[in-house]
Parts: sequence; structure tokens; C-alpha cells
Amino acid sequence: MPPKSYAQADSTRCASCGACKHECPKGAISVWKGCYAVVDPELCVGCGQCAKVCPTGCIELKTREEAHQ
Repeated sequence: MPPKSYAQADSTRCASCGACKHECPKGAISVWKGCYAVVDPELCVGCGQCAKVCPTGCIELKTREEAHQ
């Protein structure tokens, strides 16, 4: 069963620093073309480590239901 929540990054607020990518224990985050973070919801376990280290606060944990609205 997949986790109830996963991280989502707001591309308009992302500084593309890569802090989240380096902190993710599952390798679920990539920095798309050096522009902004992208989270793979299939790999994300919803631990929230990426959101804790994000200097711009652009990453939030969302429930899977919220994310698909």
C-alpha cells in the first residue's frame, strides 16, 4: 500500500538548489533541467525530510487525494 502522503514542490518558488534532492532517502526528487524540483510520487514515502531542508519552503506534504484535485 502506498503512503498516504507525498511531497509536492511549487515550481514557482523553487530555487533549484538541490537540497531536497540530496536529503531524500529514496531518490524520489530530481531537479528538472536545473530549474525546479520534481517529486516522483511512486518513490516518495512521505517522510518530509525534503520539506525540512528546503530554504524557500516550496515543498509541502500533500495527501494523495489533495494532490489529484
